[in-house]
Amino acid sequence: MTSGVEDLVLEQLRLIRSDLGSLKEDIREVKQRLATLEASQGSTLQHLGHQASAMAQLQVSFDRTGDRVERIERRLELADAP
Repeated sequence: MTSGVEDLVLEQLRLIRSDLGSLKEDIREVKQRLATLEASQGSTLQHLGHQASAMAQLQVSFDRTGDRVERIERRLELADAP
């Protein structure tokens, strides 16, 4: 009878070990996918940062152009004096 119980326990332990192996593999895959998502998110944030920088540069350029137009209008007396 003791041998039967030992065999049953060993069989259950083997099943548990097999399940643990599957879980470990699944966790490795999830970690890999998470790392890919994090890298993608970092790339997206970097891209957004570049876009914000480009927009700021365009705004500065636009402001300078507006200043130049105002000076030209004043020189040509096309605009009212401030």
